Amino acid sequence: MKFKLDENLDFRLAAIMQDKDLDGDTVLSESLSGVSDRDLFEACKKTDRVLSTLDLDFANPFLFPPQSARGIMVLRPRRANLSQVKSLLFDALTKLNEERIDGRLWIVEPGRVRVYVPENDLEE
Repeated sequence: MKFKLDENLDFRLAAIMQDKDLDGDTVLSESLSGVSDRDLFEACKKTDRVLSTLDLDFANPFLFPPQSARGIMVLRPRRANLSQVKSLLFDALTKLNEERIDGRLWIVEPGRVRVYVPENDLEE
């Protein structure tokens, strides 16, 4: 699975992901810094990457329908420092073995992951 780390996430997380054999890329590495949320979402769709972000705008499935993308992961740490964000990200990544993210929205908080499943996906 491939991930795109938004510019609000520390670029070092991509290197840490790669050390764990995960494909983590950053907005910075593709010169997407400062683009609109819509353009970032479209770029993730085109490159088949799960968007990982701290931006709550992406938690709105009506603005950014996860079923049209590889998935969206919104991290909600108590404090947005590297240690807490890293911990949340890797806790969420371990859940990929149990829960699918493809076409879904994950809201990742300390101790839990809330999953938004689009109505057309409930039959599965």
